[in-house]
Amino acid sequence: MTKRPTLKDVAAEAGVSIATVNRVIAANPKVRKDTAIKVAEAAQAIGYHGYNLLTHQVKQSLPLVRLGFVLHKERQRFYQDFAREIELAAASFPGARVKLVLEFCQSQSPKDVAEKIMAISERVDVIAATSVNHHKVSEVVADLKGLGVACFSLLSDFAQGHREAYYGLNNLKVGRGVASALSKFAKKPGNIALFVGGNRWHGHELREAGFRAQFRELPSGFNVLDTLVNLETRQLTYEATLDLLERKSNLVGVYLAGGGMEGAIQAFREEVAPNEIALIVNELTPESLHALEEGYVSMIVSTPLQEMCRSLISSMATHALGDQRDTAKQVFFKPALYLPEFN
Repeated sequence: MTKRPTLKDVAAEAGVSIATVNRVIAANPKVRKDTAIKVAEAAQAIGYHGYNLLTHQVKQSLPLVRLGFVLHKERQRFYQDFAREIELAAASFPGARVKLVLEFCQSQSPKDVAEKIMAISERVDVIAATSVNHHKVSEVVADLKGLGVACFSLLSDFAQGHREAYYGLNNLKVGRGVASALSKFAKKPGNIALFVGGNRWHGHELREAGFRAQFRELPSGFNVLDTLVNLETRQLTYEATLDLLERKSNLVGVYLAGGGMEGAIQAFREEVAPNEIALIVNELTPESLHALEEGYVSMIVSTPLQEMCRSLISSMATHALGDQRDTAKQVFFKPALYLPEFN
């Protein structure tokens, strides 16, 4: 039978005395924060049965930071996953007790987003949000900066010059990469359709720019059609895709630069055979994965949410604690690419 780890084992793993471990358990204020964290990590590493108690005691001795988040599309699986990863990253952050204030904005209207950001800022030390790029949002972010509340932009950049940092993918590179992949997935040269969520999403603008630039450098024969705006809604994307399939007999590829992929997938299922027309979508969800397995989706470009959220929470919490030395203005993460062959 394997011996159950003891306090002596925790002390040995942490490189401290048993007395120090006991002081951590008792939440003695004289114990240094880094020492308490080291003891808690040692307890976890060896599987000590009192790990949860140690973690709780360590947390109680840490400073409190209040981090606020404003996200969109509460009913979409991607944003639900995003919120869950934020919560997990906050709970596991070792350097502070993190209190989250996370709310969803039901509208993409710049006015509504700006009001939501301003309202939530009254209850937090630092805020992060998804938002369109608009002067109303920029003004609010600038005002908050003047009040000492930093704002981080997520997924699609906004309020450049006023926000603290951007966290997400390098959208220009994503657009280029998708164009290159789509040209290979297409069975022949022909018409290429591109959907963006709206004209104010900076990330979509960058993806479109990279997408078109890459196709200009590819061998002739591909024709990128006028960009379609789908407002990231399923129904609008569904109807527009059906119209494309009816009007454009030489359609060989489609790229959804934002949301609304469910509508395109539905239209493909109704009107085209698997693997007939190349379709690239964003974010791994049960629906996009199922379509990939069926052959209606050629590739999924996914944001590494766990990695991004852990880095984001660390940066926001560190900023809230007054250490702004290591805050980068743009933090790019490599997208995860899902292909049928590797699924």
